[in-house]
Amino acid sequence: MKTKEAPAKAPSGKVHWVFFNPKTYATILYLLLSLPLGIIYFTIAITGLALSIGLTPIFIGIPLFFGVAKLLNGIVNFEQGLIRQILGLPHPAASNTYHPQPEAGRNWFMGMVKGFDGALFIRNLLLVVLRFVTGIVFFVIMVTVISLGLGFITLPVVHIILMNEMQIDILENSLFSYFHIDWTYNQQYLLYVGVGLVISWIALHVVNGLMQIQRRILYVDQPYQQPSVPEEAQIHPSLQSLYDDYPENQSTPGMMQPAYREP
Repeated sequence: MKTKEAPAKAPSGKVHWVFFNPKTYATILYLLLSLPLGIIYFTIAITGLALSIGLTPIFIGIPLFFGVAKLLNGIVNFEQGLIRQILGLPHPAASNTYHPQPEAGRNWFMGMVKGFDGALFIRNLLLVVLRFVTGIVFFVIMVTVISLGLGFITLPVVHIILMNEMQIDILENSLFSYFHIDWTYNQQYLLYVGVGLVISWIALHVVNGLMQIQRRILYVDQPYQQPSVPEEAQIHPSLQSLYDDYPENQSTPGMMQPAYREP
C-alpha cells in the first residue's frame, strides 16, 4: 500500500525555545533598529509630503508627490520582507494584476499618474506613521524588560567588584536585612541569578510577542490586493488586432458557400 504524503505545514512564524532560537536575537536587533528607522521613515514621509504640497504651484510638487508615494510603497514592502525574513515566513506569490503597457507617445508623467493607487498610498502612509509610533513604544518596552533581567543576573558580579574596589555594599539594605533573613552573600547571589533568568525568559517572550504585533500591524500576512481587471481588458492588443483585421467575407476552404439566384 502506498502511504499518502502529509502536506507540508506552512511556517507560522512563532518562536519556540526562545533562549536558543536565532530568531529571538534577530528580533532584538530588529527592535533596536526600529527606533532610528521609524524616525527616518517618518521624516521622509512628512518632509516629502510637505515639499510636494508647497511646490505644487510651480508644478514640481506633483511629480514629487508621486515619487513620495512610490517611496512609501518601497518602505512598506522592505519592512514586510524584513519581518518575513526574520520569522522565516514564505514570501507571497506574485499577483496576477494586469499592468497595461504604456501607449506610444505617452510620457513618464502620465504613466506615473496611471499607476497611482490612492487607497494604497493612504494605507502606506498610515503604516509608516504606525511604524514610527510602534518603533518608539516597542523599543522602550524591550529595553526595559531585558535590562531588568540582565540587572538581576549581573548583580552578583557588580556587588563583588564594588566590594573589592570601593568597599561599597549595595546589598547591605536589601530585602533580606529588612525581613531579618540571615542569608549569606552566596545564597543571595543564587537567588538573584535565578530571578534574573526567569525575568529574562519572560522578557524574550515579550520581545517575540512584540514582533508578532508588528507583523499584524504591517499586514505581513495580508498583502495588498489591487483592483482586478476584467479578463476582456487583458487581451493583448496584437491578438485583438488579428480578429479586427480578419476579413468577414473571406471564404473558408472546404466549406460550401450558399447559392444565390438572381430574380
